[in-house]
Amino acid sequence: MIFPSIDLMNGKVVQLVQGKKENKKLEIDDVLGVARKFSKYQIQVIDLDAAMGSGSNLSTVKVLCSKFPCRVGGGIRTVERAKELIKAGAKKIIIGSAAFKSDGTIDVLFLKQLNKVMGKEKIIIAIDSKDGKVVVKGWKESTGADPVKVVKELEKYCSEFLYTYVDKEGMMQGTDFSTLRKLKYATSNEITAAGGISSMDEINRLERLGVNSVLGMALYTGKINLP
Repeated sequence: MIFPSIDLMNGKVVQLVQGKKENKKLEIDDVLGVARKFSKYQIQVIDLDAAMGSGSNLSTVKVLCSKFPCRVGGGIRTVERAKELIKAGAKKIIIGSAAFKSDGTIDVLFLKQLNKVMGKEKIIIAIDSKDGKVVVKGWKESTGADPVKVVKELEKYCSEFLYTYVDKEGMMQGTDFSTLRKLKYATSNEITAAGGISSMDEINRLERLGVNSVLGMALYTGKINLP
C-alpha cells in the first residue's frame, strides 16, 4: 500500500531534507491542488510546524480531512487534539513524541488514555530513527532507544507503526531494509516505511516484505509516477 505525503509548513506543502528547515527543497502554495492529485489514496498529512513546536496548520489539516481520506500526524501531544482531528475526519492519527516521556521512556499513561478514548485501531505510533536510535521533538532529540525493542513495548497501544528513516529523509537514497525486516519480525502490527524511498523496485521489495510505503520527494520530483 502506498501513502502519498503532504508535509505542511506555514500553510504550504514542503519537502525538507532530514526534517531541517534550512534544507527546504520544495514549497507549493496550492495545498488542495496537491491533495487532489493524491485523492485516490489515503494521504499522510504531517503538520511540521506543530511537530517542531513553532506553529500550527490545524485549520488546513481540518480542511484536508473534510475533503480527502487522511492520516494525520505532527504535534499531536494531547488526547484532546487527537479527538479533535478524528472528529474533523482523520482516519487515523500518528503519535510521535507524545508516546515518550522527557527521559525517553514510554509514556504509558498517555497511551492508555488515548486507547480508552479512540481504540488502538485509529492509532499509529511513529518510530523515527536516526543513527539507529529513536528520535523525538521534530527529530532533534535522541531517546537512545532501539527501534526494534521499542515496538515490542508499544504494539499493544496501536495498530500500526510508521518507521521513518530520518538519515535519508528527503534524499531519495534508499530506505532502511535491514531495520524494517527486524521490525516486521518483532511485531504483528502493520508497518509503514518512510524516508529515502525512491523507486518502484524499493516499493515492490517493501510490498514483498509486507511493509507499506510513504512517498514524498520521489513523487514531487517526478522520480515516481503514482499512476
